[in-house]
Amino acid sequence: MKSLATLAGTFFYVGYLRPFPGTWGSAAALPAAYALTLLGGPWLVAFGALAAFLIGWWATAVMIEGQDNHDPSEVVIDEVAGQWIALLPVLVGASHAGLDALALWPGWLVAFVGFRVFDILKPGLVGWADRRGDALGVMLDDIIAGVAAALAVGLAAFVWHGLLM
Repeated sequence: MKSLATLAGTFFYVGYLRPFPGTWGSAAALPAAYALTLLGGPWLVAFGALAAFLIGWWATAVMIEGQDNHDPSEVVIDEVAGQWIALLPVLVGASHAGLDALALWPGWLVAFVGFRVFDILKPGLVGWADRRGDALGVMLDDIIAGVAAALAVGLAAFVWHGLLM
């Protein structure tokens, strides 16, 4: 079970890339989200985020069992789940407009940078979740960061398309 948990928790060993494994995990989430979008649209990405959360919660608990470090840097499945949530407004928007998701590449950029900023700075509820010190906290801080980044994507789209265009 430990090897399966490691495979999942590191998102197929992406979490072992250095430096900045969290950023590598977020970057690896992008092509995976695009593939899921091609296979089943934004709803499949939303389902994937939920699955990544649940699998990540289990994998993290297994990986940290008996360790002092509650959030090892190689665990990046949390970044994947959060990044997919951050991308959802872009993917839904592209789907509604009948566009390929990559046509809205500025939204992908805002989602990626926004998620990384919230994940690294850990403001408000993101920091609260991170301070839990358990597997749920490891996952939850990135879910909250993903929601915050998704809101930032929506705000950026509103400003760009609603006020500037």
